[in-house]
Amino acid sequence: MNRLMRRIARLMLGLFLYALGIVLTMRANVGFAPWEVFHAGLGKALGMSIGNVSIAAGLLIVLTAFLLGEKIGLGTLLNMVLIGVFMDILLRAALIPPMTHWLGAGIMLLAGLFLIALATYFYIQSGFGAGPRDSLMVALTRRTGLAIGICRGSIELAAVLTGWFLGGMVGFGTVVSAFTIGFCIEITFRVMGFDAAQVRHETLGQTLRQLTGKSPA
Repeated sequence: MNRLMRRIARLMLGLFLYALGIVLTMRANVGFAPWEVFHAGLGKALGMSIGNVSIAAGLLIVLTAFLLGEKIGLGTLLNMVLIGVFMDILLRAALIPPMTHWLGAGIMLLAGLFLIALATYFYIQSGFGAGPRDSLMVALTRRTGLAIGICRGSIELAAVLTGWFLGGMVGFGTVVSAFTIGFCIEITFRVMGFDAAQVRHETLGQTLRQLTGKSPA
């Protein structure tokens, strides 16, 4: 059980760091992040809020990743809920001021992207199932054999182009994020000696059995 609690702690740390990384990229004040461009554009086209579009997109991506062979676990579900909760808390606290100078904006943007990469390591490494978009990233890495950075970068770029076509807001930071997030993740994973495709994720049912004492942790 102690090992299980440590894994859950890593998962929660990863989700919080992910939210913090997103807030840093937002406070850089140089454009929406790739998925926010997609959510805003699709929301405008469908007449839906960004939040509802994000949930709907997450569910669709989870289904796609599941069909590609990825397991759906506790981490997958918590990713869909808690990152947004943590983001709201951080934004309301207003501890991170928006940048008004290009140098500060660039530093904050890159710091946010590398923090997202580190967060991705923590919550995927916990083995509770990757988040919706990272599940798709790992699934494509398994299926294509391409580097994880290329797969992630391709997904981000597709989100940006689709969102921009639908009317989402694109800025300099969006372009930087789309082309560098994959490489930030690849660099971070290499430094940590981590291969996301080799992680054996447990399903939600397996986790619940451990929590209820029906299976050893």
